[in-house]
Amino acid sequence: MAHYPPATSKWNQIEHRLFSFISINWRAKPLTSLEVVLELLSHTTTKEGLAVTAVKDSNVYPTGIKVSDEELAALNLSRNSFHGEWNYTIKPQER
Repeated sequence: MAHYPPATSKWNQIEHRLFSFISINWRAKPLTSLEVVLELLSHTTTKEGLAVTAVKDSNVYPTGIKVSDEELAALNLSRNSFHGEWNYTIKPQER
């Protein structure tokens, strides 16, 4: 799992490669609804053939769930040497 700190999406190479193509595809078009945004995103491709897929996630997710220190400690979590608070691997539990 790799998280990027706030305001650093430029580090995300896929987003970085796609952003200009997304901007070109929807220039001067008002983004009036989620459906319009999804439609414009879904018709974005790069010169190299990379295509964007965008779908609405209609699931409802619970909020406010607390993970106890014991539950977190029970994970087989391996933190990366570079910002381990953001970059880590969760592996299956050892038996």
